[in-house]
Amino acid sequence: MSRSSTKGAALVTGATAGIGATYAHRLAHRGHDLVLAARDAVRLQEVADRLRAETGVSVEVFRADLTDPADLVRLEARIAADETIEVLINNAGAALFGSFVDQGPEQIESLIRLNVVAVTRLANAAAKAFAARGRGTIVNIGSVVGLLPEYRSVAYGATKAFVLYLTQGLNEEIGGAGVRLQAVLPGATRTEIWERSGRNPADLDPTRTMDVDELVDAALAGLDAGELITIPSLPDPADWDAFQTARLKMAPNLSKAHPAPRYGVRATVPA
Repeated sequence: MSRSSTKGAALVTGATAGIGATYAHRLAHRGHDLVLAARDAVRLQEVADRLRAETGVSVEVFRADLTDPADLVRLEARIAADETIEVLINNAGAALFGSFVDQGPEQIESLIRLNVVAVTRLANAAAKAFAARGRGTIVNIGSVVGLLPEYRSVAYGATKAFVLYLTQGLNEEIGGAGVRLQAVLPGATRTEIWERSGRNPADLDPTRTMDVDELVDAALAGLDAGELITIPSLPDPADWDAFQTARLKMAPNLSKAHPAPRYGVRATVPA
């Protein structure tokens, strides 16, 4: 029999396998009730049954295709109405490998619908609800590829760069006062995303590919430590701090009345 949690419920998207299923497992064992959302209702039910049996928490299955506007609206409404939901693990996503010029517009649009539109709308619903309640946690799953255009994963990397900015910007707006934000930036991780994207997992470099259990455990440790940005494989957080410092150093010069002198543009004189 399921018992009610005093920790608040966690809504996990993409919860049938990989990162999402591992988050569901860890959060259930921490005592959180769960709302698990994904497209595959059968696999979702298997995850839910296993976690109920292991932990005794309440686990609800919410079948949803987050590229379907109607399903997305239903999930947004659930976040808005259910005051027990205090954690959003915004994990559902897809990858798109190969050359950008070889990818079709339908492929790119589908990727953006899942990795950008759905993530943004669910974060928006959660931000409104959590800010009004004065409590809540939003975890957005990004990727280190969003920091590295040199990896040439143009559309996928751009969607993950968006997730990073979304999290940082939202933290500036509502971070604190009971609402926590975190962006998790995994590197290569052993999940089904490779096969679903047409890549052979056997081709991955085992020295540069993280086990999903280790990834989620590190991400949760980062959340517990109050990190806004968690890069599980980065040894020295000072490297990220230096990156942020260099970025902010440019801020005073990013918007001025005239171009920089190096361009040789004559300043116009107001009439």
